[in-house]
Amino acid sequence: MTELLPLDLTPAQAVAALERALLDGLDPESCPPRSQVAVPAGELLLMPAADARYAGVKIAGVAPANPGRGLPRITGGYLLLDGPTLWPLALLDGAALTALRTPAVTALAMRRLAAPDAGHLVLFGAGPQAYGHLDALRTVRPLTRLTVVSRSADSAGRLVRYARALGLVAEAGTPAAVAAADLVVCCTTARSPLFDGRLVPAHAAVAAVGSHEPAVREVDTALVARSARYAEARAVALREAGDLVIPLGEGAIAAGGQLANLSELVRGTAVVPDDRPRFFKSVGMAWEDLAVAAAQYEAVPGAVDRSSGNAT
Repeated sequence: MTELLPLDLTPAQAVAALERALLDGLDPESCPPRSQVAVPAGELLLMPAADARYAGVKIAGVAPANPGRGLPRITGGYLLLDGPTLWPLALLDGAALTALRTPAVTALAMRRLAAPDAGHLVLFGAGPQAYGHLDALRTVRPLTRLTVVSRSADSAGRLVRYARALGLVAEAGTPAAVAAADLVVCCTTARSPLFDGRLVPAHAAVAAVGSHEPAVREVDTALVARSARYAEARAVALREAGDLVIPLGEGAIAAGGQLANLSELVRGTAVVPDDRPRFFKSVGMAWEDLAVAAAQYEAVPGAVDRSSGNAT
């Protein structure tokens, strides 16, 4: 019987699930592409993935007008299936899953890309992904200071208070704060660059997670040009990552020489220099949802025994 599962994995557990999938041999370049369908309220996203043990699919809605109605911008659900039989195993809240796995992907990348003593995080955005990124990044780096850059003073203030309750020195700031950053994370709905990439220090790491459209970006050409560059997968970056497609062009990404993927980063085969910024772009991939959903399912006592293809 299909179960409705709460999503109570910690950020550290979600990071570990993603890392385990890659170390077990998952190739992000071969992940099925996301299907996007325009609808009157926004768009519907269909994201399937499978491995030997599990299969799954997320149906997500992106409704830009929802925040004005007091509703989440991202909606949807996730269906986890037994891999060998495709028997339904569990349902999960798709928006909650996205809110957990997206910061976990960033944290996994930043564990390799950010300086070991990175303490100052500059966060662009103050929505659910900003909170998730703060929580996840605290598990991989010794953060002591947060600067929030948001169009909404009220939202920035709430995030600042949340960070102070965690023991961080926190304040609202301006885009110029990147000049003193160790980590910069962009999780916004912006369609054009948020800050001057020339200001980012050479020791800093930057992540952009807010868009999945080839004509939209959160960082500028100056930052990308002077950075070492990484993405979840070159294939998906070519399709969806405007932060990389716009400054580099499709040909450079397709050639692969200017962009390492997350598997190469985790396995230690990607070069990580310390003389220039490191830039990581993510758009969200279906294998990530599957890895985290499967880890959540297996965290429930007896769940694996009830899975027909994974019985012990």
